[in-house]
Amino acid sequence: MQEHAYIIRTMSLEELDIAVEWAAREGWNPGLHDAGCFHAADPEGFLVGMLGSEPIATISAVKYGDSFGFMGFYIVKPEYRGAGYGMKIWQAAMARLTGRNIGLDGVVAQQDNYRRSGFKLAYRNIRYQGTGGKPVAADGRIVPLSAVPFESLSAYDQPFFPDCREDFLHCWSRLPDSAVLCILHDGELAGYGVLRACRIGYKIGPLFADDAALAEALFMALQAQAPENAAIFLDTPETNPAAIELAQRHGMSVSFETARMYTGTVPDLPMQRLFGVTTFELG
Repeated sequence: MQEHAYIIRTMSLEELDIAVEWAAREGWNPGLHDAGCFHAADPEGFLVGMLGSEPIATISAVKYGDSFGFMGFYIVKPEYRGAGYGMKIWQAAMARLTGRNIGLDGVVAQQDNYRRSGFKLAYRNIRYQGTGGKPVAADGRIVPLSAVPFESLSAYDQPFFPDCREDFLHCWSRLPDSAVLCILHDGELAGYGVLRACRIGYKIGPLFADDAALAEALFMALQAQAPENAAIFLDTPETNPAAIELAQRHGMSVSFETARMYTGTVPDLPMQRLFGVTTFELG
């Protein structure tokens, strides 16, 4: 019987659905419309390992600007694990991001493996789960993000990320099956958040705001957009105690956590204003 060669190549947009489906099987609960925006971030940034005509491994190695990269979707089909296929696609992804500071959100159990590839722990991101659809009083400061020029959104978002992600942001701020809101202070953008439909319930991410009170108002407006009693998730960095307090104050409980790791210096982000991570897959 002929042995098939193992080939690693770039995924097409259509093939990215494979990675999203596998992520769902792993219990990672991707968004219903994530694939298009992920692909927009870096169309060359998603790799698939093929054994003959069968996809058996995936990984993302997305480039942002000139200096940053982020890895995710590191999955090998269960029946092919332990045979070296994962290491080969991992090495291909690392090679694609050579010379950049690389970030990832890894499962805690894999931290030691990531350390061997040069990653260092920065902090934990903690996923909280609660329920949506709770009524909230109207707040004149909160408007659809579409009411704000994209240039203003991009300028507001930039400090929260290590390098430019305009292509991703342009798509993410227009996701179907989502609520995309911002909060204004004295007519200026003072926070924004996205609630998107996922395989299970809804995720809020990002949730950025200038202070805890603004973040809470925005959080309440977003969770009110979810169906009554639907599951909602918020991924909070442990380095922002106010974000954790916000989740706990609204009756949310811990359901998952990741290790945020970098190969280089931990980026200097305004963590006290970062209440919800955008995604574990792309940073």
